[in-house]
Amino acid sequence: MSRPLLVLVFPLVTAPLAAQAAAPAPVTSAAGTITADDVIRRIRIIADDSMMGRDTPSPGLEHTAQWVADEFKRFGLQPGGENGTYFQRYPITRRKLLPDRSVLSMSAGSARARTRFDVGARLVAGHVPPAPVAGPAVLVGGDVTADAASAAPIRGRVVLFIRNPLSETTDQAIRALYLGGASAVVLFTELDSAAFVPRLQAQARERTVIDLGDEIGPVIEARAAPFAGVLRAAGVRPAAVAASRTAVIRELPKLAVRLELKEAIVSSQTAPNTIGILEGSDPKLKHEYVLFSAHMDHIGVTPGQPDSINNGADDDASGTVGVVELAEAFTQPGARPKRSLVFLTVSGEEKGLWGSRYFSEHPTVPLKDVVADLNSDMIGRNWADTIVAIGKEHSDLGATLNRVNAAHPELRMTAVDDRWPEERFYFRSDHYNFARKGIPILFFFNGVHEDYHRVTDSPDKIDAEKESRVVKLVFYLGQEVANAPERPKWNPESYREIVEQ
Repeated sequence: MSRPLLVLVFPLVTAPLAAQAAAPAPVTSAAGTITADDVIRRIRIIADDSMMGRDTPSPGLEHTAQWVADEFKRFGLQPGGENGTYFQRYPITRRKLLPDRSVLSMSAGSARARTRFDVGARLVAGHVPPAPVAGPAVLVGGDVTADAASAAPIRGRVVLFIRNPLSETTDQAIRALYLGGASAVVLFTELDSAAFVPRLQAQARERTVIDLGDEIGPVIEARAAPFAGVLRAAGVRPAAVAASRTAVIRELPKLAVRLELKEAIVSSQTAPNTIGILEGSDPKLKHEYVLFSAHMDHIGVTPGQPDSINNGADDDASGTVGVVELAEAFTQPGARPKRSLVFLTVSGEEKGLWGSRYFSEHPTVPLKDVVADLNSDMIGRNWADTIVAIGKEHSDLGATLNRVNAAHPELRMTAVDDRWPEERFYFRSDHYNFARKGIPILFFFNGVHEDYHRVTDSPDKIDAEKESRVVKLVFYLGQEVANAPERPKWNPESYREIVEQ
């Protein structure tokens, strides 16, 4: 899971629902292969110090991917990667911005201004476009929410963002703009030139990025002072926008913006996704797929500490092991469902959902035939009898989960709705890359904790017995979805909000 988040403790609620027919004996027997002993044994393997935190890319990540592939092969899964292997590899390049050759320019009427990236601007996120970015501008600022930012007319435009320093939703709004199709996002700051210097130094470091061909536009931060005259000429009063207690969103027809970024490629390599497929038992439905996903990477090593290895036991060795446990259970005699199953462990989640993004753009099975993605990220800690299932309200997968949950009280596990909607978790883990392509999802997540993204996220803190019950719940849910006569259906309003048109 990427980015620090607030953990909220909440009351546990169990809502009994109409039960369904008991699972067939072979299915119940297969679920019994998912045990606490297996869970902790496997987590100890991929969260071991020898994996060095499974950074993307790294030898530890490669060892983890190979271990997952070996397990898939042992279970009898078909290779679901490229060239008859269990692996899909995506390109990664190390790049370095050339600040003295990168320029931000603006004009409005006769007013003109420019600054170089070694003086008054810096690259914050996103890719360096191969050609200069120029076009119409949209002003976004004040106390703007993520929902308001998402609804702004920004696709293909340069967004000028002026933050309200008192707003509690600024980061979420910026993220919505970043993901919303803007050709570039310019974040203005009131820092003087001396205070801005340390920020310039950060962009001198090499960056690791993946190449998809449809990269998200750059996000830059720029000092407002050099552009004060141009902004006035365009009808923008930065102080008034920053002080606004409501969202400010309007087009700037008088303003022309041009952004030219230059970079050098330092090195190129690849990183793995691991994919195994279990063919369905039904001659017709086997051409459709249910996807089980988790990310196998973590954040690597934090230098300067006595224990420098971030083992990532909960984040997300727990989810990766969950996918492996599911693969083993579904391959038991009598447990193979009608639809085919794809077991996918991706890398690069911590870098920005790299592996799942690449798979969603270069799928090894037709995405139109994937009926659901059940994603697991951090499922081995916190509440012993509760797991959060994010996305329940967006499709009838939520009702299916409720029905399955009620049919298996022996699991003593209640799947509850998203407890942190303000954090927009739905848009922040690997499942989102499938949802945006029109695939209904559920995201199983136990929330973060004091060891999140720290070296203390270690196997000894995993509640393996709890995780085994979560994975069994996902197994029974997968059986239901993969055997159902109809595909899961979106809530129409959610489809309009989430799916890329």
